[in-house]
Amino acid sequence: MIAFLEGVLAEALPTQIVVNVQGVGYQILIPVSSYERLPQPGAPVKILTHLAVREDAHVLYGFLTSGERDLFRLLLHHVTGVGPKIALAVLSGLPAEMFKAAVVAGDIAAISKISGVGKKTAERIVLELKDKVGVAAEWEASSAKNAPSEADVRMHDAVLALISLGYKQVEAHKAVRRVLDLSESVPTAEELTRQALKILT
Repeated sequence: MIAFLEGVLAEALPTQIVVNVQGVGYQILIPVSSYERLPQPGAPVKILTHLAVREDAHVLYGFLTSGERDLFRLLLHHVTGVGPKIALAVLSGLPAEMFKAAVVAGDIAAISKISGVGKKTAERIVLELKDKVGVAAEWEASSAKNAPSEADVRMHDAVLALISLGYKQVEAHKAVRRVLDLSESVPTAEELTRQALKILT
C-alpha cells in the first residue's frame, strides 16, 4: 500500500495531478477540495494516497488531509454501491465537516444535490454511515468543533445554485473561488452566484 507521495507538483488539474518523485511521475486522481489548496506547479508537495487495485489498472487517489482520505475510505468500505468515482464526487461536492453534519442530521436533500449522487445513493449513505458504531457521536463532536464558517456556507450555496443551473461542479467551484479572490469581503450567496455567472457566461 502506498500511504503518501512526496515530491514536486508537476501538473495540476481540478480532478487529477502529477507528482514527480525522484524522476518518476505519479498520476493521482483528487477531489476538488484538495485541488483548491494545492501549491503552484513546480513547488514541493506531500499527498496522502489510497491505492485501488483493479483487474485492468492500479489507480492512485490523493488527498491533502487525513480527514478527506478517511472519509473517502469510509464511503468506499461501508456504503453499498459507492465506488471511488462517487466517493470523490462527495468530497468535491461538500466540505467534509458539512457532509458529516448532513449524515448525522439525516439531511438526504443536501447529500443528493452532490453531482453524481442521486436520492437513493444519498439515502444509503445516511442509513449505512449513521448506524456505524461510534461514527455518529464522533462526527457530531467533530462537526461542533469544526463547523463551517459563514464564507464556507455561502460558497457552498453558490456552487449548488450554479450546478442547478446546469454548470459542471468543477466550473462552478472555479468561478465562485475566483469571485471570492477578487472580493474584499465575503459576498452573499446570491451575489456570489450572480458574479460567478458573469464569469461563466
